[in-house]
Amino acid sequence: MPKNIRAGCKDNWNAFMVKGAEFTENDIPICPTTAIQIPRKIISYAQAKTLYNKFKHQKNFFVEDFVHFYIDDHKFDSNNGIWADWRKALKILKHFGGIITPDFSTNKDFPEPFKIFNTYRMRAFGYWYGTLKGGAVINNVRWDKKETFKYCFDGIPKNGIVAIGTVASGLKNLENRKLFSVGFEKMLEVLTPKIILVYGSDNYEFFDRVRNEIQIIHFQSAKDLALRGEINE
Repeated sequence: MPKNIRAGCKDNWNAFMVKGAEFTENDIPICPTTAIQIPRKIISYAQAKTLYNKFKHQKNFFVEDFVHFYIDDHKFDSNNGIWADWRKALKILKHFGGIITPDFSTNKDFPEPFKIFNTYRMRAFGYWYGTLKGGAVINNVRWDKKETFKYCFDGIPKNGIVAIGTVASGLKNLENRKLFSVGFEKMLEVLTPKIILVYGSDNYEFFDRVRNEIQIIHFQSAKDLALRGEINE
């Protein structure tokens, strides 16, 4: 134990996750994209847990699907969630092809420090799993009102691949759609992605405007698949 750390100290903030990381001016850790191929299928962390519990005793249990976190926070961020019980999360995730970094909520009614912390946690978890644990990682991008633009894109490499969830964005509401569109345009300006993975509907004009320049890859949400009788989350 280093001399400047007294005995009995506990790392309540998961500082180990950003060991060796570089940081932005806003102290958001930079999370490299470590995935070398585009996932053919993505499943939720809840589904991954179900598969893990069913097949964990089988030798060489492995599923090529990437794991996403576009689900209610309580399903992956609780006292036994991926941040608090990261050891269990690692046991589960290592059996899958890779992850899209966690979609910790940054809702517009959240206090700003909480939104910044959840942005930090997205990148920190992704850096830890990708760089320190050797997993395949694709960055999730999440934004809110214009006030979040000064930090919400921090730590994501430019000119690469990113992922976006549209399921819980309330885009059927025109006001929410306008807000999302403004953030989408800012994301394009800041990150200049070449490939965008979209979980949920991509049937919106702001996606259509860029399809000739950017590869948009759509993944149907669990809700849509469930309605078709193809999946149960």
